[in-house]
Amino acid sequence: MIAVLQRVTEASVKIENKIKGEIRNGLMILLGIEEADNEEDIEWLCRKIVNMRIFNDENGVMNKSLIDVHGEVLLISQFTLHASTKKGNRPSYIKAAKPDIAIPLYEKMINSLDFEIPTKIQSGEFGADMKVSLVNDGPVTIILDSKDKK
Repeated sequence: MIAVLQRVTEASVKIENKIKGEIRNGLMILLGIEEADNEEDIEWLCRKIVNMRIFNDENGVMNKSLIDVHGEVLLISQFTLHASTKKGNRPSYIKAAKPDIAIPLYEKMINSLDFEIPTKIQSGEFGADMKVSLVNDGPVTIILDSKDKK
C-alpha cells in the first residue's frame, strides 16, 4: 500500500462538479492499494500517518503530528500509484488491486483514520472521475510504502 501525504492549508475533491469532500489544515492523502495488501498494511500506514511529525511547532520546526495539530484528512483512492513504467511508454497497472479487494481496504482505511483522529475523514469516491484541488503547505510531500515497514 502506497500513501502520498501532502500537508495542505486546503484541499477538496469534486465529482461531477459537486464537492464530495474538503478540508482546511491537514493532509491530503493519495492511497494506492495493490493485490497483496491487507489489514496489517492499513494498521501500519494509519499509525505512521497520524503520528508522523510533519507539522510546524511554534518555532517553525516540523515537530508536530496530525493529532497534535487537530488536522483534517482528505483521502483519495489512486490506483495509478502502482503504475509500472519499466517497459514502453504506456504504464501497466497490473499490481493495482481490483475493486473487490481494493474497495473494502479503502473503506477500512477511512474507518481506521476516523478512529484515530478527532475530525471526520473526508474522502473521494472509489473509481470515480475526480477533480482534486489543493494548496500544498511548505511544500511538504511524503511517500509511505507499507512494503518498506520491515
